Parts: sequence; C-alpha cells; structure tokens
Amino acid sequence: MDWKMFFATFGVVFLAELGDKTQLAGLNLAAKSRMPFLVFLGSVSAYAVVTLITVLLGDTLTKFIRPEYIKYGAASIFIVIGILMFSGKL
Repeated sequence: MDWKMFFATFGVVFLAELGDKTQLAGLNLAAKSRMPFLVFLGSVSAYAVVTLITVLLGDTLTKFIRPEYIKYGAASIFIVIGILMFSGKL
C-alpha cells in the first residue's frame, strides 16, 4: 500500500471539506433529529458513494484524456463556479 498517496489524499480531502456546506447540513440534521449516529452513518455512506463515482470517473477519463488536462479542466470549473457564486448568479 502506498501510504504517501493515502495520507496525501486524506489531507487534501480533510482540509477541503472543513467548513463545507455538507458539514453544515450534517450539523443541522444531527441537531434536529437527535440521532447523531444515524446522521454520521448516512453522511459517511453518501460520501463514500460520491467518492467511488468520482474515483471511477477519474480513472476512466485518464484512459481518454491526459491527467494534466483533467487537472486544468477541474481547476477551470472550480474558478468559474467560484466567480458565479461570488457574483450571486449561482
């Protein structure tokens, strides 16, 4: 197992998700439902499925598109969404 890749991925995802709207939704659901363990299980399950889809899509795309282009495309989309959110159009 490549522990360097594991910890790099963990660190990037952990930092990217801090304060995310998903965490705020989980906080709200746990507070309203008073069932934090079920909210935790639901959140972890949903994130695992989304991550699986993302990883499979990334692996498939690299068979047709160079990884550098995927990186630049993802960065461009991220910037466009940020601009749209900042301008209030999203």
